[in-house]
Amino acid sequence: MSRKGFRFLEHTSDAYVEAYGPTLGDAFAEAARGMFEVMVDTSRVEPRIEEEVELEADSLEVLLVSWLEELLYKFDAEGKVYSEFDVEVAEGEVYRLKARVRGEEYSPEKHMPKTDIKAVTYGMMEISKGEEGWKLRVLFDI
Repeated sequence: MSRKGFRFLEHTSDAYVEAYGPTLGDAFAEAARGMFEVMVDTSRVEPRIEEEVELEADSLEVLLVSWLEELLYKFDAEGKVYSEFDVEVAEGEVYRLKARVRGEEYSPEKHMPKTDIKAVTYGMMEISKGEEGWKLRVLFDI
């Protein structure tokens, strides 16, 4: 899979995102882009600030939820939105994520708020690797 991206899947009451990429890090990055696109118009988010995020977990599912929850916390508590994500995921005794995220301070006038996300859930979560790369599905409680 030389392409990467995300798309919204049908769900009756929540936001369901499928993210994909040639590497696991690419798929995690696209899941984050999809999450922010649920909340704001990411095309209006400029890369004015850069931050690092490092996490580890015992499973890919926990790592994915921790990653997205960390970014959701930065939005809710610190008032930051992001549109660019460089993510590496290393597998070993534990899974490690190291990322650089770029964005700016949130401005409702500029970023056009859409839908509030209350939580990242494990419901309907899928993480799979195929011949063309990685695919993730994650459900956001809205």
